[in-house]
This record gives sequence, structure tokens and C-alpha cells, in this order.
Amino acid sequence: MSKLLIRNIAQIVGIRPADVERVCGAEMAELPSLENSWLLTDGDRIAAYGSMPVPNDVVADEVIDAEGGMLFPSFCDSHTHLVYAGSREQEFLDKINGLSYEEIARRGGGILNSADRLHEASEDDLYEQAMARIREIIAMGTGCVEIKSGYGLSTEDELKMLRVIRRIRESSPIAVRATFLGAHAVARSYIGRQSEYVDLVCREMIPAVARERLADFVDVFCDEGFFTVEETERIMRAGAEYGLVPKIHANELAVSGGVQIGVKCGALSVDHLERMDQAAIDALSGSRTMPTMLPGAAFFLGMSYPPAREMIQAGLGVALASDYNPGSSPSGNMRMVVSLACIRMRMTPAEAINAATLNSAYAMGMSREYGSITVGKKANFFLTRPMPSLAFFPYAYTTPLIRRVFLQGKEVQ
Repeated sequence: MSKLLIRNIAQIVGIRPADVERVCGAEMAELPSLENSWLLTDGDRIAAYGSMPVPNDVVADEVIDAEGGMLFPSFCDSHTHLVYAGSREQEFLDKINGLSYEEIARRGGGILNSADRLHEASEDDLYEQAMARIREIIAMGTGCVEIKSGYGLSTEDELKMLRVIRRIRESSPIAVRATFLGAHAVARSYIGRQSEYVDLVCREMIPAVARERLADFVDVFCDEGFFTVEETERIMRAGAEYGLVPKIHANELAVSGGVQIGVKCGALSVDHLERMDQAAIDALSGSRTMPTMLPGAAFFLGMSYPPAREMIQAGLGVALASDYNPGSSPSGNMRMVVSLACIRMRMTPAEAINAATLNSAYAMGMSREYGSITVGKKANFFLTRPMPSLAFFPYAYTTPLIRRVFLQGKEVQ
């Protein structure tokens, strides 16, 4: 296996022991690092690191000079919808003209608009569009991503989306996890018959997804105007029968009870959380469920931001993700997500980077392989241009600081 040595690193950021799966509470403010350092890979794994100068017994097939830049573990984006057809900039104009997310949905926009477009698109076309977005997020530092279905809303089209996600996993160096989100909205043909649509999700869609082994997780949009707590629990339990791990959209539009049902059903993560109350925070305490915040959606929709400080002060770990989708967060830029977390949610740079790397890897069940600089983990990381400090990374939020990207131990051009 080819060995790669990177030398003259100003700072390796996010060094962790192998047994740390996530960080919570006050631990989130700790971001172990090593200054004036080198790092060695062996094939697709991190083999060693240390302080400069490089020891004489460290040999490599290729040597790269970091030129005083910092080395970060790749971002792990645990919540995206990046397989979709076309775009929805008309709704962007509608928002500018004063329509709310809910009003646009009632007029036939939103998720149903994307479902109509996806139905008309071929699998090959969806794949090509999605791969352009994958290349985009890799260049911006993401090395691990979760992708949801949910713009199909029929068995055939949900399977089409999930097959595209499988093709991405098979053809791209980025690590991919797939989520079945048939309960993203009620299909247009089932409007007024929501319980029948839930029956379709449980009795037809989930078994079909499981037969082709297309998904790792099952998700539900449990919120005001979408799916109820009772419907969510039913879908979670139907998915569990086929080995699908629960993840839930919760508390974006209202305090929905989605957090509590997520914890009850053993969800790996509950995501959005713009509308949190103390009961939801208390439910997460002591659980294995990772609260995941999507500040890009709050930014784009002009909504309130999740109460990150309250959750961290309650001892919780939190994760960050982009929510990359055509309607409410048309960006997969995780560095911008980190900056928003610092600027709008008062997270420190260390907390935000932990949330966007190790904790977001945990929210996909992948933190044993990704999310930190750890000997034995996958060699997914990026190099920056020289920076005066760690805080400069989220502070200078539009400066192009990411210089070179490495996935599975190889540079991605």
C-alpha cells in the first residue's frame, strides 16, 4: 500500500483516541491538536503523526509539504437531501416576496414540487446532477455524507432515489450512508388520506427498500403539518423490523414531540431542533441520540436558530449538518455551517468543529472510522492555507482557505 507523508503542518486539529465516539457538554470545547507536526498514511488509513522534525525511520512513497497550513479531519455531513432534480429558485423569490415555508407548501411548492420534478427525471440524470454536488462538497472539505430519499413519495420513485445513492457510494471516494425518507410529505395522490399513505410507507415501501438493501436508516418528518408522533412511531417500528436505524426530522416548525419519540425509538439522531423546549432537552439527556442542528436552513428560511448553548450547557453533545436540499438549504458548505454555528448560535470554534466532524460522524454511526485524526481511522482530511489561528477558520467565512483535500489516503483533485 502506498504511504503518504505530510510535513510542515502548522497544527493538526481534532486528534482523538480511538475509543472516543462523541463528545458532550463541556468536552465539546476541547479540540486536541498538535503544532509543528507531520502525518503519515498507510493506504487508506492514518498510520502515525508527531512533532517535527520527521523521524528518520518514517518513510513514504510520496511526501507533501503543508507549507505551514493546518490539517483538519474532513467534515462529516450527517443530514442532506442532495439527490434531487432541478432547482427551486422560484420559491426563493416567493420567500423574498413574503411567503412562508408553510404557505409555499400549501400552494403546491416545497417537497411536492421536487417530487414532481424527480418523477420525470431518469436515474442517470439524477445521478449526474447529484455527482456534481458530491464533487462540490468534497472540494469544500466534506469526506463523509448521509443522503436521504424523500422526493419520490411513491415506491418506484423512492427506490429510484435510493439506487442513485447506492451508485454514488460505489463510484465516489466520499463515504456515503443512505436514509429512506418516504415519510417526507404525503404524496400528492394521497392528500386527504394521510393514514393510507402511512400504510403504504410501512407495508410496501419499507419492505421494498429492505429487499434491495438500499438504506441504512429510516427517517420521518415529524412536525406540524406533516407526520404525527403516532405515525412516526409506527414507521420507526416498521423500519426496525427490517434493520433500519431510526433518524427523525423534529421540531423545525413547532415543538412536535418528535425528539421524545426519537429517543423512545432509539433514534441515532434527531435533526433540525429550531423549536426546542426544556422537555425535549431533558428527553435527550442520558440518551444515545445525537441532537443535530442545521443552521443553513435557519439562515436560508429566516427562522430562529436552534438553542445550541442551552443543549451544551445541559451536558448534551450536538452535531452540525448542512441539510443540503433545493428548497430550504441549497448549500453543502460545511465550513459555512461551522461559521453560522459560531456567529448565530454562539458556539466556540472548537465546539463547532467537533460538532461538524466527530459528532456528526457519530450521528451517522461512523465515528469509529471518521471524524477525527486517529491512528487507524480512514485518512480523510484537508489542508488549509496558513492561518493565524484556529478561530480564523470560521471567522474569515468566505476566504478560500481549504487548499488540498484527501480522501481514503489519496488527494482528490
